[in-house]
Amino acid sequence: MKVVFISDTHNQHHSLSVPTGDVLIHAGDVSGRGTRREIEDFLQWFSAQPHTHKIFIAGNHDFFIQLSPNEFKKILPSNCIYLQDEMVEIEGFKIYGSPWTPKFMNWAFMKDPKVIEEVWRNIPKNLDILITHGPAHGILDQLHTGPSVGCSTLINKVKELKPRYFLFGHIHESYGSEVKDGTTYLNGAVLNERYYLQNKAHSFHL
Repeated sequence: MKVVFISDTHNQHHSLSVPTGDVLIHAGDVSGRGTRREIEDFLQWFSAQPHTHKIFIAGNHDFFIQLSPNEFKKILPSNCIYLQDEMVEIEGFKIYGSPWTPKFMNWAFMKDPKVIEEVWRNIPKNLDILITHGPAHGILDQLHTGPSVGCSTLINKVKELKPRYFLFGHIHESYGSEVKDGTTYLNGAVLNERYYLQNKAHSFHL
């Protein structure tokens, strides 16, 4: 099964070249300001992609999804799977997604460090793919100014669970891949730190 992975498209999805595959995964920040119109435009584009399974989570820019969950559910296409602290099984492979990131400023899907640790505790074992919007601390989480800003409690959970793949974005300038302790870490941010479309979609086989 071929998986194609992208993140942080910020309204630039129409300009993106997406490889063919069986599963398309987006790790959040589908929008810029998080308006309903932006979310609707993304959903129309996402649902039209040829991949058999289309899975996504929200990011810190995607306000409408958090603030108007009932309205969001009404416009969610039937062929798209949205995960918010949920797992889905696709052709026998277990995929779990969560949109939360540690709180900074006034963005969507933020939780205080002590609260977010409770969120990570609910991540199930034996995952093939874990999706979060933000990275874990120390791996593909560096700002262009130098510091690592990933979640320190999330890295402990990932090391404990050892999913086959851990997919995220959020920190645009740390796009890339790294394998550590049996887990492949993928930062899928397709825009650079200046919000220019620069990076290609990741793809891999399960």
